[in-house]
Amino acid sequence: MNQLAESLDHVLEPVLAVLPQRRWDLDRLRVLLQLNVPPTVTVVGKYNHGKSRLLNELMGSDIFNVADRRETVALAEHVQQGVRWLDAPGLYADVALQDDALAREAMGLQADIRLFVHAAKEGELDALESNLLQDLVADHQRSQRQNLMVISQIDQLADDAQEDKVLTAIQQQCAGLNLHPVSSTRYRQGRDGGKQRMLEKSGIPALQASLEAALQRVPQAREFERETLLTELTQELNTLQHKQEQSLSSLQQTQKQQGIDFVEGLGKILERIANDLEPVVNAPGVDHSLVPDTFEFGFKMTAGKQERARLQIAYSRACIAINGHLVEYGAVGLPAAQRTSVRSMDTVMIAVMGVSVKYRADLRRIFCEQAGRDKLVQDFTHYFEVSDGRVALEKQIEQTENQLAQTRQALDGLSSLEHA
Repeated sequence: MNQLAESLDHVLEPVLAVLPQRRWDLDRLRVLLQLNVPPTVTVVGKYNHGKSRLLNELMGSDIFNVADRRETVALAEHVQQGVRWLDAPGLYADVALQDDALAREAMGLQADIRLFVHAAKEGELDALESNLLQDLVADHQRSQRQNLMVISQIDQLADDAQEDKVLTAIQQQCAGLNLHPVSSTRYRQGRDGGKQRMLEKSGIPALQASLEAALQRVPQAREFERETLLTELTQELNTLQHKQEQSLSSLQQTQKQQGIDFVEGLGKILERIANDLEPVVNAPGVDHSLVPDTFEFGFKMTAGKQERARLQIAYSRACIAINGHLVEYGAVGLPAAQRTSVRSMDTVMIAVMGVSVKYRADLRRIFCEQAGRDKLVQDFTHYFEVSDGRVALEKQIEQTENQLAQTRQALDGLSSLEHA
């Protein structure tokens, strides 16, 4: 691979990674950016419509194979007097459509000028030919690549009246293109026999003149097409970049606001819990919950049992309020790395609050003191940040950042081509 090809790969591969649907245009742009590529004329048409024979007459020697069977099965190429000639396989002759693909490559990627050849003996263009010609005409409007419509083998028509009839019918199908009726047989006979009138009647001198004029326009058309492709690709990338920037900003704002809402909401819940627990943890008199039950009172309701039940109910209500907040934000289950074999234990509430019995002092320390509430906010926020939803959001942000970086790289590469 030469240095120019490597340089183009460095610029165009990032664009292809961002805009894979524009591969065809990028391949064409690669051709346009290469140095010293001669003007390229591609002859295209259906099988056995005289394409190869026409090329041979245009170049004055039998370079391309001519036969009554399917002969051209690959792109045949010849460079003569600074012009590159391509003879494409006949359209629609290959069941596997490999020939069509080669022909379309020659027309779409390689050609500066397309000679569309249709045999006069076939009459009007068929639907496939007509559709292809419309595509070529539309491409001319976009790229200024030139199309010449050649009606070959006119010597096989019965007379001038039939020729006029056929040409009139085809002209109506050709979207304003001038027709070039030609006869390779007449041209060869006129050339070999020195018959100037037969040469002129063959139509090939007129076609050669049109070709020469078209070749003179190739540099200007290439520059126009190059600028068109660069402009289209740049505009598409700019649009994509704007969408990605908006998406990234929205995702980052969502991430930030979720964090704020989670912390602020949890803080308010903890404040309400502290207020609700105040009468419980600061109740006057003896703290009966600290008095252990003896065997004698094992089946009797005691003051200690009643107090511990009251504390447990208050604690359960606090946990229910917190857990409701965790559910709202999808932060209930533990991350995979912390899960155990006991699924009922794999909850954020148990990880933060534990399973031990809580007494007045515990509740006061955990909920009623600022340090305790701050610790709860810190611990629950940690699990919120590693919850599935937050991790997925972070990955989405990272993916969008990477996509945006790729788009900016692609734009920088195209910009370097515009100023080259």
